[in-house]
Amino acid sequence: MGTNKTKIKICCISSLEEANLAIKYGASAIGLVSEMPSGPGVISEELIFKIAGQIPSHIYSFLLTSKVTAEEIIQQHKRCKTTTLQIVDAVDIDVYEKLRSSLHGIKIVQVIHVQDESSLDEALKVEKYVDAILLDSGNQKLKIKELGGTGRTHDWRVSRKIRENIKVPMYLAGGINPDNAKRAIEEVIPYSLDICSGVRIDGKLNEELLKKLFLNIA
Repeated sequence: MGTNKTKIKICCISSLEEANLAIKYGASAIGLVSEMPSGPGVISEELIFKIAGQIPSHIYSFLLTSKVTAEEIIQQHKRCKTTTLQIVDAVDIDVYEKLRSSLHGIKIVQVIHVQDESSLDEALKVEKYVDAILLDSGNQKLKIKELGGTGRTHDWRVSRKIRENIKVPMYLAGGINPDNAKRAIEEVIPYSLDICSGVRIDGKLNEELLKKLFLNIA
């Protein structure tokens, strides 16, 4: 998955226009959010399919899925046709094996919601089954699960420790914006930042914030 320069994934894309705007400023990946128990950016599977099919082929399209069985994830991917699956909840290990055997050439990214040092154990347990790990600030233990898009940062010292101990690329999400993106890169050294609310005003992708983000990390 790439060169040394930190990549940027813009998440919660809600239209082809937003996708093109993110790509114009330098995003190497976009996130497309399917049905979730909570959080921003949810769009229909029909729209995910449309956007994923119309962006340039060198841009990764991520399907954010809250489904936890291999069968449901496989069927959803067949409807959406993204290049990458972003699994936002914990799944059983055998799910990865079933996905690998059914979805050839599709990247698998597992989200880990960083709570404390135990998140490192979680990352080490799944890293050999996935193409990348994405660290976010949700909480799947709540009655209504938070599986991303919280706008909160987590403890980047834990994120750094995870990054130093895993062998797959690591995406850093959770409360990142144009003002703290450079510090996030310096403190954690992730493969990619993943940003949703930090470049939005009233839920809409904002061109000035995008411009500021890419200028600040250049």
